[in-house]
Amino acid sequence: MRPPVDEPRLLAFLEELSRVAREPVRLYLTGGSSQVLRGLRNSTIDIDLTLEPENDHLLRTMVQLKDSMDINVELVSPAHFVPPLPGWRHRCEPAIQLGRLTVLHFDPYTQALSKLERGHVRDMADVQSLVQQRVIEPKRLLGLFAEVRDELFRYPAIDPPTLTAAVERLARENPSPD
Repeated sequence: MRPPVDEPRLLAFLEELSRVAREPVRLYLTGGSSQVLRGLRNSTIDIDLTLEPENDHLLRTMVQLKDSMDINVELVSPAHFVPPLPGWRHRCEPAIQLGRLTVLHFDPYTQALSKLERGHVRDMADVQSLVQQRVIEPKRLLGLFAEVRDELFRYPAIDPPTLTAAVERLARENPSPD
């Protein structure tokens, strides 16, 4: 088992990728790696990311870095598991610029929806951290989710009533500050 990825290890990985980037690329951090870079978590098991555009040279470099740095890397997006919420691109937050590599946090609302869908203890703690730090507003998540609820059939692993209940519970238990 590989050691956890903390902020220094994550930044070292990103810096190494930036050194070999030959053209501008957007790297979206998701999951625990996004939480680590936000300072909301100390470490994660793997670096979850998406590249845009996909780049064979960077992908090959990631394989090398995975072994040389002894880290897990997953090419994954919350949109693989839940419908991307309307306007998701506009809610992706800049994290750091490293040469040609623009590192962003994937839309925190779509990330929160994906974590609610999985429902693991760590995922639920991540969602609460996003709420407590006011990165997301639960009522807004509920509204965005309502716009994609009819698209859930495209994700057969999702149980719509369970996910709906989780989003509604989050909004109910975390009312907006007055």
